[in-house]
Amino acid sequence: MASRKRCLVLGLLAFLWAGLASEGSEKQEEETCRLLGRFDLNGYVDAQNHSLVIGGLFPIHARTIPPNESILEPVSAKCEGFNFRGFRWMKTMIHTIKEINQRKDILPSITLGYQIFDSCSTISKTMESAMVFLTGQEENKPNIRNSTGAYLAGIVGSGGSSLSIAASRILGLYFLPQVGYASTCSILSDKFQFPTYVRTVASDKFQSMAMVKLIQHFGWVWVGTIAGDDDYGKYGVKIFKEHMENANLCVAFSETIPKVYSNEKMQRAVQAVKNSTARVVVLYASDLDLHPFMLEMVHHNITHRTWIATEAWITSALLAKPEYFPYFGGSIGFAIPRSDIPGLKEFLYDVHPSRDPDDVLTIEFWQTAFNCTWPNSSVPYNVDHRVNMTGKEDRLYSMSDKLCTGQEKLEDLKNTYLDVSQLRITNNVKQAVYTLAHTLDHLSRCEEGQGPFIPGNTCAYIPDFDPWQLMFYVKTVQFTTHDGKTMQIDKNGDVMGHYDILNWQLDDNGEIAFMKVGEYIFTENKFELVFTKNSTIFWNTESSQLPHSVCTDVCLPGTRKGIRQGEPICCFECIPCADGYVSEKAGQRECEPCSEDYWSNVQKSQCVLKEVEFLAYDDALGLTLAVLAVFGALVALAVMVVYVVHRRTPLVRANGWELSLLMQASLATTALSSMLFIGKPCTWSCMARQVTLALGFSLCLSCTLGKTLSLFFAYRISRSKTRLISMHPICPKIIVLLSVLVEIGICTTYLVFKPPKVYKNMESQNIKIILECDEGSLEFLCFTFGVDAFLALLCFLTAFVARRLPDNYYEGKCITFGMLVFFIVWISFVPAYLSTKGKFKVAVEIFAILASSYGLLGCMFAPKCFIILLRPERNTDEVVGGRVPTLDRSIQLTSASVSSELNNTTVSTVLDH
Repeated sequence: MASRKRCLVLGLLAFLWAGLASEGSEKQEEETCRLLGRFDLNGYVDAQNHSLVIGGLFPIHARTIPPNESILEPVSAKCEGFNFRGFRWMKTMIHTIKEINQRKDILPSITLGYQIFDSCSTISKTMESAMVFLTGQEENKPNIRNSTGAYLAGIVGSGGSSLSIAASRILGLYFLPQVGYASTCSILSDKFQFPTYVRTVASDKFQSMAMVKLIQHFGWVWVGTIAGDDDYGKYGVKIFKEHMENANLCVAFSETIPKVYSNEKMQRAVQAVKNSTARVVVLYASDLDLHPFMLEMVHHNITHRTWIATEAWITSALLAKPEYFPYFGGSIGFAIPRSDIPGLKEFLYDVHPSRDPDDVLTIEFWQTAFNCTWPNSSVPYNVDHRVNMTGKEDRLYSMSDKLCTGQEKLEDLKNTYLDVSQLRITNNVKQAVYTLAHTLDHLSRCEEGQGPFIPGNTCAYIPDFDPWQLMFYVKTVQFTTHDGKTMQIDKNGDVMGHYDILNWQLDDNGEIAFMKVGEYIFTENKFELVFTKNSTIFWNTESSQLPHSVCTDVCLPGTRKGIRQGEPICCFECIPCADGYVSEKAGQRECEPCSEDYWSNVQKSQCVLKEVEFLAYDDALGLTLAVLAVFGALVALAVMVVYVVHRRTPLVRANGWELSLLMQASLATTALSSMLFIGKPCTWSCMARQVTLALGFSLCLSCTLGKTLSLFFAYRISRSKTRLISMHPICPKIIVLLSVLVEIGICTTYLVFKPPKVYKNMESQNIKIILECDEGSLEFLCFTFGVDAFLALLCFLTAFVARRLPDNYYEGKCITFGMLVFFIVWISFVPAYLSTKGKFKVAVEIFAILASSYGLLGCMFAPKCFIILLRPERNTDEVVGGRVPTLDRSIQLTSASVSSELNNTTVSTVLDH
């Protein structure tokens, strides 16, 4: 069994060896066979007798012809759509290399050749060209190896960002330097992915930043975006959106336009522009991709839009045609700085198809430019396989009936190729070639032992250097251009500088002119948008004024932004500010509260000083109460004068004129104390008014108590059958003194420990500051007026008991009614006081003071003044007097009723009714 297994293994090994030998022989035979196929590449080559070759990739055609679906085998596609602009760029590279070869200060002992391919603006052709650069063979099934013949130093190109990205991913594997002249995509700054890519054009990160600053400058907040369906458009819009978000601006819509025509995708973009409220749209696409979109705009007659252009199409002659101006006039955007290239115009004119019958690009240029067919040429004329806007495919292979004579004059042409007035990207091509030339020059000047490479500080030599060694010098290259500017590449392979801000306007000849209206300067430490003084910008709007592009108009002062759920922050509701809150500036997100002394005005746009409310003298109510107070005091003083003048009359003497004068003085004081409540409160008035009122009522009520006690004891004597001790005349005065002293002590303690102070009441009414007095301590205040209430209660009780005392003038009844009025006023005062606010609260208190003062004055002294002044015949001893027993002579009655009662006699009333 073991021997059988050994035989099987040996047989299997022999079979595998035979298979490998057979496969090796097949490979050997294949290597000796002819090429299986070639890439269909067009371009220019000049590599003979040159030490080094610089490769070039340019979009000389706009697209490739779609493959024939009936052919299953992969074939290299052909190109169509001649691009005069790309042809000029290519010619500029050839002109620059010839210029460098003629110079003695750059590469004096070395001449440069070139190998240039047409990328056809497609990734596939760019990849084919990159493969040829690396292999040196035009094989479509390559075996990667180093190039033979002239040494390839680096590549200039390719045109669009997607093309450069595709080429750089292959060239970067071999660390072959690639210098771009038109690819601005920000991802190319990533040295991890693209280690050998540098460029002479600024990155889109600066252009996107500039666009946002331009939008902010003109006050637009609602902007749409249309991007090309490639790396340039997608990455450009991505960075643009990030900057928009950081600036709190909004993107209304974001659509893409297809590179290969798709009616569905194109109509989606068109409808987005048509239906959106955004009147400003950013177009992030190349001129070749944008042209079908412009035709759609014309087809749908969409006008009155402002287009923000990128450097890829702002100066494109393909788009800047008068027939498009009604739709795209007023476009504003950023352009690479313009420059003049000496000798280029003459070089561009020095072209003719008769010089090289195999130069298919020159023949196609001539046929396209002059609308003729070159004799004996197989180059097709006017080839276009694109799908038109109706969805049908055009296949135009027809040759022009007109033959080219060769006598056609380039001076008669007006096309992009010969237009040297806007050399922008063309100048970048020149600087890209010079970048490689200066790099090679620096490499060639290296001195052994002082080189940058280790070990041993060695140098690299032409032509057997490695690409990575040349890349070292590319990263540090710096030179001065022909127009005096400094070209320096940073660590990311980018350059700094500035953009021209251009505006599409019509010139006097009806052609579109690119009017420079400003610049955007970007350096390491400076990012500034500058507009030219006295420059006029044309706006393609109905009013020819600055377009208004917002989702929601900015909220006016007095309102704030309210969020709309599910919508961008630029779409919002304008919500009025709440009371006490304001928004002074338009577009505020939040309303700001006013400080405590301020309140919002009616418009809620600013804080204004709150109205300070207090009962003022110039107020009708305050003036009325002041007049009543003064009048009450004058009445009390008038009664006092009457009592003083008639102090010797029986009626005055019988009523105890000393206490009566004190009562009248106290009532005058209480009436006048109400004036302390009127006017702007201050510290002294707050401290004085309640104390003065309390002391005034205390004096009045204590005097009244003295009288009522005298009446009370007189009544008890008149009703008693036994001998009672009468009240001494000094007792009422002692009662008055003690009561007032107690009140003074309480008020003093009140003012010392918890004095009243001015208080700004802001709780009662938000729109007003009620200036009032903070009474300090409610307990002290209640205790202070509690004494007065206690005295009033004693007065009422004693007077009520003595009301039936036979008296011609009803002294007890008058005091009883006076106390009733006093209680009614102050009991009704409490709910009225608590239910009012502001100055009316003070007015209620003043009214209570005056009402109680008038009530006491009227009830106690009006009848007596009536007798004294109007019925003097009744003011006699016979009527008022009456003998009082000797034992009770201290009792001062108002009539002879007491003695009559004691003698069991009845004194008839002398009052006539």
